[in-house]
Amino acid sequence: MTDQHYPIEWRSLIRDVPGFPRAGVVFKDITPLLGDPDGLAACVAELVEPFEDQGVELVAAPEARGFVIGGMAADRLGAGFVPLRKPGKLPRPTLGADYELEYGAERLEMHADAVAAGARVLIVDDVLATGGTAAASAQLVIHGGGEVVGFSFIVELAFLDGRRQLGNARVESALRIE
Repeated sequence: MTDQHYPIEWRSLIRDVPGFPRAGVVFKDITPLLGDPDGLAACVAELVEPFEDQGVELVAAPEARGFVIGGMAADRLGAGFVPLRKPGKLPRPTLGADYELEYGAERLEMHADAVAAGARVLIVDDVLATGGTAAASAQLVIHGGGEVVGFSFIVELAFLDGRRQLGNARVESALRIE
């Protein structure tokens, strides 16, 4: 669904970059989308629309591209924002979750007090691939005491079956690539 207030078809602003970050990978580059105000606004409107009536109190998003989309989603939903960072980037006590990517292992952290007990949290990111980053994000929210309302992604690489790592959670993707 494209918001009628935004005339641009924002999906055309996502470009493929073959061979990045390694041979055999086709990277979905959203920087043209980020540089287009109308396209970006239309994309964020579409990402949050399924969750507008779900009582979202916080939006959590992993760095770096997730910060841009997640911050805008939080603003549109009238919610707070929780940054999920790489190790060593947060100044106070943290919770952490390790996970696997298509091309290596990583870790996410959030402040231990970032999510209030029972807070309803939407997790937003640019791409759902194998599901490792999203699953680690959910682990942090749950460990922090929150409830994951769902996940919203700009692009889902469905052929990598990342949804299987997210259990029964609601997963919305604006652009699904089979």
